[in-house]
Amino acid sequence: MSTIQAPKGTYDLLPPDSAVYLAVREAIAAPARRAGYGYVETPGFEHVELFSRGVGESTDIVTKEMYTLTTKGGTELALRPEGTASVLRAALEANLHKAGNLPVKLWYSGSYYRYERPQAGRYRHFSQVGAEAIGAEDPMLDAELVILATDAYRALGLREVRLLLNSLGDRECRPVYRAALQEFLRGLDLDEDTRRRIEINPLRVLDDKRESVQRQLAGAPKISDHLCEACKAYHEQVRELLDAAGVAYEDDPRLVRGLDYYTRTTFEFVHDALGSQSAVGGGGRYDGLSEMLGGPALPSVGWALGVDRTVLALRAEGVELPLPRATDVYAVPLGEEARRVLFGAVTQLRREGVAADFAYGGKGVKNAMKSANRSGARFALVAGDRDLADGVAQLKDLDSGEQVAVPLDAIAAAVKERLA
Repeated sequence: MSTIQAPKGTYDLLPPDSAVYLAVREAIAAPARRAGYGYVETPGFEHVELFSRGVGESTDIVTKEMYTLTTKGGTELALRPEGTASVLRAALEANLHKAGNLPVKLWYSGSYYRYERPQAGRYRHFSQVGAEAIGAEDPMLDAELVILATDAYRALGLREVRLLLNSLGDRECRPVYRAALQEFLRGLDLDEDTRRRIEINPLRVLDDKRESVQRQLAGAPKISDHLCEACKAYHEQVRELLDAAGVAYEDDPRLVRGLDYYTRTTFEFVHDALGSQSAVGGGGRYDGLSEMLGGPALPSVGWALGVDRTVLALRAEGVELPLPRATDVYAVPLGEEARRVLFGAVTQLRREGVAADFAYGGKGVKNAMKSANRSGARFALVAGDRDLADGVAQLKDLDSGEQVAVPLDAIAAAVKERLA
């Protein structure tokens, strides 16, 4: 029988794998929440100009990878390819920066969309958790965000994630570097599209992953040699703060990432076991993005960490997360009266915070017990007519096989005592 399948380059999250993704999202978000970041959620689509102006018209994201659509009213929209521009747009629209408490700290989680050639670790629909600190220029804020991401990976048990660090300078020193880089790139053997990119944003060429391009970039000028004194001092403070916090990093003078809005601090987390799609997350400072979107000057910094690639990294290292049981108690009634009584017991268990499920569909005891074992429950709650006459139900430990009779009016207390 033919069925409709998920679009190419996308995936469905289903149990039991979906529990791992949920645990990863929680672990990434937890450090940000503890640091005062509040949750924000933005639409899955935005006006095209938000990304063309913010992310950059010369980026692959805008020129090749963005899904766009035209509404019946003629409005040009795009499925969001990244989160920062959307979050900043939302903060500006709500005037959060005028509340008098800067920086505005926000975290988010959601799906993003890019039209790319599907491969392991690269999908057309992918999941990220991000954090943004809007409205303050402070090296401690840059360091805070790097530390939060590092702590998230450590909490997950990952040990082979490497942190790459760089500074992209600011409006004072970037033009000097841009001119030197353009002069160098114009002398290389590059295709016409890449040559056009040299004139629009030459830093994008450094981010070109093609081997034929990378070989020619060996002698490219480094931005670290062109930083102004203010940017050098700022970057050194970030490095000192990371050193003091015990965060290991590698200086990478070629790290520019794929977005036009970055300034000063730029960083990326990579995992070498993932092959060509080694980046598991990254971010940096984007001091001019608010002005690009028509807002006031709001120096900001943030990151986005990929849930999909973090899961791949966990698998590569053989890390199994300690996931909670989906079900603690599985009720197996024997007869119609027992169905009514145990359904009430299951409802009460759930209301008291115990994960409980029920043998629906009138299954026989053999099939119901198989379902109880498949559910992963710690206990089976079994009752028949004789048990009900005695005012009890049988609580069976599915791990040890031990079984005890518990009063019907004390089921929740008995289960919670044993789970504790």
